[in-house]
Amino acid sequence: MNDVPSGAWLIALTVIILIGLSGFFSGSETALMTLNRYRLRNLAKNGHRGAVKAAALLEQPDRLIGLILLGNNFVNILASALATILAMAIWGDKGVAFVTGFLTLVILIFAEVLPKTLATLRPEKLAFFAAHIYTPLLRVAWPVVYVINVFVGKLLSAIGVDPGQRGNGDSLNSEELRTVVNEAGDMIPERHQRMLINILDLEKATVDEIMVPRSDIEGIDLNDPWPKIVENLGRSGHSRMPVYREDIDNVEGFIYLRRMLNFLRGQELTQAYFESNVREAYFIPEGTPVTLQLLNFQQQKKRIGLVVDEYGDIQGLITIEDILEEIVGEFTSDPAQHEKFREISLLQDGTYDVQGSVSLRELNREFNWNLPTDGPKTLNGLVLEHLQNIPETGACFIINGRPIEVTKVSGNVVQLARINNPISNYVASESSDVELTEAKMRTALQH
Repeated sequence: MNDVPSGAWLIALTVIILIGLSGFFSGSETALMTLNRYRLRNLAKNGHRGAVKAAALLEQPDRLIGLILLGNNFVNILASALATILAMAIWGDKGVAFVTGFLTLVILIFAEVLPKTLATLRPEKLAFFAAHIYTPLLRVAWPVVYVINVFVGKLLSAIGVDPGQRGNGDSLNSEELRTVVNEAGDMIPERHQRMLINILDLEKATVDEIMVPRSDIEGIDLNDPWPKIVENLGRSGHSRMPVYREDIDNVEGFIYLRRMLNFLRGQELTQAYFESNVREAYFIPEGTPVTLQLLNFQQQKKRIGLVVDEYGDIQGLITIEDILEEIVGEFTSDPAQHEKFREISLLQDGTYDVQGSVSLRELNREFNWNLPTDGPKTLNGLVLEHLQNIPETGACFIINGRPIEVTKVSGNVVQLARINNPISNYVASESSDVELTEAKMRTALQH
């Protein structure tokens, strides 16, 4: 120890301080780059000083990274030089190899791994603290940082990379946003999560997926005797109904039952008064996105419309309530609106009896199934497309791993089918849509 130079302790202390500064640069870089950008913007909007400065620094990440790397490399090189001088003064040339290995281990642990790990665990505290230091430091070191960035920009241009091009790292597509919502946990109530996911699902849905099919439309036929029309009005559970002559394709318009209050109060309702209150029909092209139709309803002050195909034939009916229920779920006490729950019956053996008119989208949403929706929109349509013919009662097959048995056919329509949970014990081929033998299917349904 008597051979140790008098300034060795000062050099050693300087090396320790430089390693600490290196850890600060490394950790702060990680903290700033891993900040939640949306939370950062919210804090900055609310006036948080550290968040405001951090957001300003991250608006030009090339300058920030240039400053951090300049500082980090400077202190690392200076620490290595001083440590080498100290080792040679104490041990001579033999100390160079020793201090190189030792300093590499120290920098790796205390200037890289440890600070970066802490930064990922507590990014905001370190990032906001560092922002107060980097903001004035960037002004001082700006000439050097500018020269470095210009030089780097020239090199990038030479290899065909535009240095001015910015990525869309802060932008989220619908699937990424869905992941964010699902992983929000307790930060977003479960009901609100479902509503947000439903909104995202609307981007893929069209009006013909959620409309009331043509065969299920309830309306008023003006060619019926007047007493029957009055009876139908009294029994209706709807607030709006289409009015037509003989066939729904000959639609006259819509009747709003609230305008029939005189009838509901016991006063005499005349046919002339009824027909004078029929409003013009509103038509919606088949395939219109649900999100677009919601805006159309809002802009045109409409609440109900008839979906037509390219030939003008009516395919179904949709209301603004149908669209809103796709987002928030059932919110009406109207018994007629709950008719669809009687279209799906849970049996004691765990299978489901489902009417053919039920929407595939509704089945997937309610039971978390994965029936294909890129073709037919109803269970009847899916069965007909899969079998390529009109099935007989008792026909058994599997679609997307889910066993289905046709239990009732009327004419050319599958009125009722029994759906079971996916089969895992029966694999007929590599395809997920494989028709099973009737014997195997019945055995599977019994289980």
